[in-house]
Amino acid sequence: MASIPQVVPALQTVLTTVADQAGRASDFILREVKLRGSIFVQTLVFGWLADPHATLEALAQTAATLGLHITPQALDQRFTETAAACLEQVLAAAVAQVIAAAPVAVPILDRFPAVEVQDSTTVSLPAALADVFFGTAQGSAGVKAHLGLNLRSGALRGPTISDGCTHDSTVTLPGALPAESLHLTDLGYFGLARFQTLSDQQQFWLSRYKTGTLVWDADGVRWDLPDLLAAQTSTVIDLPVRLGQAGTLSCRLLAVRAPQEVVDQRRRRLYADARRRGGTPSPASLALAAWTVLITNVPAERLSVQEALVVARTRWQIELLFKLWKSHGQLDETRSAKPWRILCELYAKLLAMVVQHWILVVCCWCYPDRSLTKAAQTIRRLALHLACVLRDADQLSAALAIIADCPLC
Repeated sequence: MASIPQVVPALQTVLTTVADQAGRASDFILREVKLRGSIFVQTLVFGWLADPHATLEALAQTAATLGLHITPQALDQRFTETAAACLEQVLAAAVAQVIAAAPVAVPILDRFPAVEVQDSTTVSLPAALADVFFGTAQGSAGVKAHLGLNLRSGALRGPTISDGCTHDSTVTLPGALPAESLHLTDLGYFGLARFQTLSDQQQFWLSRYKTGTLVWDADGVRWDLPDLLAAQTSTVIDLPVRLGQAGTLSCRLLAVRAPQEVVDQRRRRLYADARRRGGTPSPASLALAAWTVLITNVPAERLSVQEALVVARTRWQIELLFKLWKSHGQLDETRSAKPWRILCELYAKLLAMVVQHWILVVCCWCYPDRSLTKAAQTIRRLALHLACVLRDADQLSAALAIIADCPLC
């Protein structure tokens, strides 16, 4: 279980010692006469944590509270390629830290040592940075932030940064989960080889079924999934199957017939998506819209069909986290048109969101009815105070205790 005394050294190490080392290693800081890497990083992280729309003037005021007197113009000149490299190194060090709370007592999730949702979010960058991070189109620039969120403890794996065109399924997050942990993924991470690797590593996985994946029944008969479902007499289905061209991935196929209003909504969405691509939905996708279909390697005695449906719906937790990072942290917003300043701002805001999440985990993850939005608002209000007391462990602990005592639900 993470506690305030445990997160304090993590904050201090990453934002002071590591930041100073990164400043020198990246050649951002050549002479520590006035500016150190730690002061620069703290200015941006806490300045934008307090106000994601902070101007150069506001950031210069934040720097002044930390003992650095710098003009807005001089600060603006510091947003360079080496500054971005410095911030990237500090972010990497933050990602290597594991801050986790005591697991929340949710009966279904308690059956696994960890339950991780993995997802990614994309941020566009100026075309001038296309040589740094390739976007999804020729000549464009963008980054993907890949993240794993442990729903039991709140621990993060990532964010790991990649080119915007990187396919989710090719990304490996840092660190590893305990054996028999449960991985929840959406179709962006669907891959039979990936599922087989997880199974070989004694990891559990739960995913939606991807239309077109070949299905073989227990007798070795190959089926089109709509036909297999139509041949069943129950509206709740749990079948042992094998998937893939050679039928090498063994798993359970779980399916529940959806209410008609849900079926109609899904089919309308399929037609709308097909029209945008200039085509029509496949008969298989229209037929499968009548069902909610999952695949998993979790044994039936450990997770029933209905329980699997409940667990699958917890994926929205990581969507809420990304919404918090983008809507409240303004991860993809900037006041500038200068490429290197924009990249520096992205790294600094990602760092700010990681710091914010560490504090959330320590202060309120143990409450099942917690409100991450309310907690984030409290942290923003105290962000500059946290910056001022960062180097004093006792004062930093007291500041975090204030956040923990605030009503966050």
